[in-house]
Amino acid sequence: MLNDFTPLVERISIDEAFADVAGCTHLFGPPPEIASAIRRRVRAELGLPISIGVARTKHLAKIASQVAKPDGLVVVDPDTELSFLHDLPVELMWGVGPATKARLAEIDVHTIGQLAKMPGWSLERMLGRAAGAKLATLAWNRDPRKIKTHRRAQSAGAQSALGRKPAEEHVFRPTLRHLADSVATRLRVKSRPGRTVTVRVRFADLHSVTRSITLDAPISATAILAEIAEELVRTVLADHPSERIISLLAISVAHLESHWDVQLELPLGLEDEKRRPGTKRGMARWTADRAVDKIRNRFGWEAVEYGSALGLSRSVPDEFRELAEKVL
Repeated sequence: MLNDFTPLVERISIDEAFADVAGCTHLFGPPPEIASAIRRRVRAELGLPISIGVARTKHLAKIASQVAKPDGLVVVDPDTELSFLHDLPVELMWGVGPATKARLAEIDVHTIGQLAKMPGWSLERMLGRAAGAKLATLAWNRDPRKIKTHRRAQSAGAQSALGRKPAEEHVFRPTLRHLADSVATRLRVKSRPGRTVTVRVRFADLHSVTRSITLDAPISATAILAEIAEELVRTVLADHPSERIISLLAISVAHLESHWDVQLELPLGLEDEKRRPGTKRGMARWTADRAVDKIRNRFGWEAVEYGSALGLSRSVPDEFRELAEKVL
C-alpha cells in the first residue's frame, strides 16, 4: 500500500517501514493528508489499526509513530520539532534500552531535552564514543539518513505467546527449541549465520527482560541456537527468582554474516565445543539440519520435526514463513 503512494519505502520489520513522500505531494496532497489516506486504506482493506508519525527526519518520524500508538497519527511541524522532542522520555530514542535508560537515570537524565543539554564528552565517557555521539546528535534531531529501498534484514527472530505458563524447564525448553528451529531455518536458507543471540522473556505483569550474547563465530544450527537460548533464559529466571509465570518467549539472531566460511577447529576439549560451528560436533549438527531442510523442501515443513519440539503448533503458516525468508 505504501508503494502505491511512493517508491521510496524502506521496510525495517514485518510491520514497520519508512516512506519518503516529499516527491509525491503534487499527486496526493501534503504529508499529513497522505498519512491519513494510508490509515483509512489499511483500516478499510485489512481491518487493522496503524500508527503513523510524520516528521522531517527518520528518527523523529519513528518517535512520533510511537507517540501515536496504539492507533493514531502524530504530525511534527518542523518549527516545533525540538519542543516536541525534548519533552519526551529518553527511552523513546533509538539506542536507549533498559540498561542505557538506567545509567542515564543515575545522573537524573529522564527526558530527551535533558540528554541534549549534556556535554558530548560526558555522554561518550558514560556510554562509549559511538553510542554517546549518536545519541547526542539525535537528541537535537540531526539525522541525515536517507531512505534505503533495498535494505537487507540485519536480524531474524521469532516469538511465542504462552498465555500464563509456569517458569519451568519443561515449559520453556520445547518452546525455545520450536522458536530456534524457525529462526535457524531462515538463516540457513539465505546462508546468513549470525553472531549475537538475544532472548526476551515476558512475565505475567507484561514486564519483559532481555539477555544476549555475542559469539566468536556466527551460527545457524538449530540445536546450537536452542541451547544458547536456553542458557540465556535460565540466566533471566535466576536473576528474577520471584517471577513464577511466563507469558511470552522470543529469540532473535543479529549481526548476520553475508559471506562466511566455516573455520574448522581442533578437538581441544573446550567446554562449549559442541556449540562451536567449526568443531566436529558443530559440523555434525549443521549437516543434520541441512538434511532436515532438504526433507522439508520436498515434503513440507511437517514431514520431519525435532523431537524436543514435537507437538507444538507452527508459529506461522508456511506461506508467511516464505515471505520472511524472501526479506531476510
